[in-house]
Amino acid sequence: MKTPVINIENNRVDEKKLKKTAEVLTKGGLVIVPTETVYGIVVNSLNDLAVKRLYEIKKRPLNKPFTIIVERKERIEEFSQNIPRSAYKLIDKFWPGPLTIILRNENKTVGLRMPDHPFLLKLMEEVHFPLYCPSANISEKRPPRNLEEALKDLDGYVDLAIDGGPTSIGIESTIVDLTQEEFSILREGAIPKEKIKEVIDKKIVLFVCTGNSCRSIMAEALLNKKLEQMNRHDVEVISAGIAMINGIRPSDETIELLKEEGLDVSGYFSKGISPLMIKKSDLIFVMEQLHKKRIKELVPQIKNNVFLLKEFAKIDINEGLDIPDPIGKPLEFYKHTFYVIKEAVERIVNII
Repeated sequence: MKTPVINIENNRVDEKKLKKTAEVLTKGGLVIVPTETVYGIVVNSLNDLAVKRLYEIKKRPLNKPFTIIVERKERIEEFSQNIPRSAYKLIDKFWPGPLTIILRNENKTVGLRMPDHPFLLKLMEEVHFPLYCPSANISEKRPPRNLEEALKDLDGYVDLAIDGGPTSIGIESTIVDLTQEEFSILREGAIPKEKIKEVIDKKIVLFVCTGNSCRSIMAEALLNKKLEQMNRHDVEVISAGIAMINGIRPSDETIELLKEEGLDVSGYFSKGISPLMIKKSDLIFVMEQLHKKRIKELVPQIKNNVFLLKEFAKIDINEGLDIPDPIGKPLEFYKHTFYVIKEAVERIVNII
């Protein structure tokens, strides 16, 4: 009996087709699906009979586990513990996309990936169980780049097949093992090893203020200028605000003060801080104690890499270690704030 096929034109998400696919999976069925890399087979990872059948169809050794796919980056914490900072750097850069990471899960390991395919991402939202998604081929054979190749060996052995046309990449995901102190590449696929190493090795510095419209922008721009002058490309500088407001332009005073330094931030728009920003950052500099408190609320397990920026300024600290918000204050207040931030940046550039 041939496997029924559902066509998804231009990878558009049709609700009826989505629900039909979810229904097959819920009943323990196996479904061939397109991803951006190669075609895969999805199955309910909690259904033992379905998983056993998947092993049999693929002729895969039982000691070789399948990768779990997720629809949101945050879900990695549901499947693993003691996640290293390198994992957050990699998923922020490459997810959704052709990257599989291996992490620790109690006394075992788990492979996780967030595929870059609209139908598959929506399918994961539709079902309420985690999905395994190995490539749709018999083990040791070449992974299929279109449905015709997938059905060559699997027609009649799976319950449904989704035809999304040729895959956009056509190369398997790169598999990175992050269970040891030093990462290792288990399979070099669509992302070369050099790119993986570059992302892991690059230090991330995060500046945090309230609205991300003045203080943290000043610090980000000034540090980037110093790094450029030193010809350093091993540091990424970002900024955000605890007010969680996106899309606000910098204050006019901030734009003007940075313009005098030869820096144009007129096209910048504010970003609200997120747990992922915090977890991927090597060093975090905040303007006030309340910002440090908010960071620890968002990520209670945060380690000792959060500092008050003013601690690094050559300023009399008798006035306190906070750098007060200049919003609504006179230009002279802005200038003093700018001076303090610039002093601190001049010193921290030598420790990162």
